[in-house]
Amino acid sequence: MLIAELVELAERIQKGQTDAQLVEVKSAREDCPKKLYNTLSAFSNQDQGGTLVFGLNEKTWFKAVGVYDPLDLQKNVTDQCNQMEPPVEAVFTAAEYQGVTICAAEIPGIDLAQRPCYYKGAGRTKGSCLRAGGANLQLTDYELYAYEAYRKQLHDDERPVTRASLKLLDPDRLAAYISKKEKQKSQLSLADEEQVYEMLNVTRNGAPTLAALMSFCVYPQGLFPQLGIEAAVMSGYGTGSTNAVDHKRIEGPISDMMEEAAEFCKRNMKTKITINPDTGMREDRTDYPINAVREAILNALIHRDYSAHTERIPVQVLIFADRLEIHSPGTLYGRMTIDQLGKTRPVLRNPALAVMAESQLGPEIRYSGIPAIREEVKAYGLPDPVFENRRDEFVVIFYNDIRSPLAMRVAEDQAPYYTDAENTTGIDIPADADFPACSDKTTGDLLEFCRKPRTRKEIADFLDVKTIFYVSGHYIKPLLDSGYLAMTMPEKPKSKLQRYYTAGSGPAPEC
Repeated sequence: MLIAELVELAERIQKGQTDAQLVEVKSAREDCPKKLYNTLSAFSNQDQGGTLVFGLNEKTWFKAVGVYDPLDLQKNVTDQCNQMEPPVEAVFTAAEYQGVTICAAEIPGIDLAQRPCYYKGAGRTKGSCLRAGGANLQLTDYELYAYEAYRKQLHDDERPVTRASLKLLDPDRLAAYISKKEKQKSQLSLADEEQVYEMLNVTRNGAPTLAALMSFCVYPQGLFPQLGIEAAVMSGYGTGSTNAVDHKRIEGPISDMMEEAAEFCKRNMKTKITINPDTGMREDRTDYPINAVREAILNALIHRDYSAHTERIPVQVLIFADRLEIHSPGTLYGRMTIDQLGKTRPVLRNPALAVMAESQLGPEIRYSGIPAIREEVKAYGLPDPVFENRRDEFVVIFYNDIRSPLAMRVAEDQAPYYTDAENTTGIDIPADADFPACSDKTTGDLLEFCRKPRTRKEIADFLDVKTIFYVSGHYIKPLLDSGYLAMTMPEKPKSKLQRYYTAGSGPAPEC
């Protein structure tokens, strides 16, 4: 980091009045902070790394107070870096700023194969952290396992299920799969049946693999009750207090679940009948393109995490008034990022399951799912689908063409606060409802403003609203409930240091 870059960073911190995903501020006016381990771990465990800035005081609105001794500070920070596993190699910069000396320690992100970076004094389990906004959170058992599984190339779909037997597999489905693979690979015909099963990942040491059960067993949920789909139609827009008006538990092998879930979605979509002006033929248009929904459900079933840490969590398909969400347990696998989806060939989390599904359902499911989804949605004239890699799940969100301000701003337990002129949603609002004037800022503006974590007061000032209590109830809480805002300190929701940041990446409606 150049001296000018450090000065610019300090100016941004003072303007934004907050820590951030990639920045943490420490005073260090009297001495070196004693416990930087969680921050060193969290920065090291994210691709972009992060920067520790010393010499600004968070308690006095990030006033420049300077550091006690730049050289001794560097020595003590380096000592703490050396107590990490693997050791952290910080890069230091000092600069004169507002009459005092401030310092920065840039912490590089370590390679995925080396993660997690952790404080040796606390151990791998308790000393590993990740960054969430301006907070450091301890890694869960699942997140620790995910690093281990990637490093050791462990594939949970190939694990043997010793309490099962080949008798549980549908003989017709299995025979069709084996026949197809033998036609593709003539050498397989030279092996006996047991060897073929082992080479095709149908068995491991004679026991059926999880992939085989999910592909060929008539009822795999008899062994793994939660490896199915929970499908529901919700009565409103939000998740906080919205009740399901239709619900179905979908079970069976993957191919059956995919078709049944797609049919559930189609049955619960509105259908608009139009006449094609070119052909004069009747066309039925559902809220969402069925092929895109089907592809997203299939991806969720094939690429979900099947480890022991998530096998009690089903795939979820949730239909709201303005959107359809598909939740798949487990984050993106390996080095894949949201920006790379559909553009690069992924390393498969479940290679055996992917091959079996490809054989049964067609080669188009492999590597082309995301582009196919995007193309279908674009052709439908709908907003781009949103892909979110959350802490413990991957979510695909389709938005329909009736999105409204109400969809973003009003949860079921919140009073509406729009004028009749602004309510173009077709949803009835009580005539005696009290509607305060809407801010000239849009919800999209607010979410853009919160790309950097903000306090309640900052949000109130931004919206030109004098009452923080009103802002909390009518702006912040609905967006928290709908998942578009998140807290930097979720474990301390009422903390005076609490800040809110934009968590969802989807398009936001206008006020």
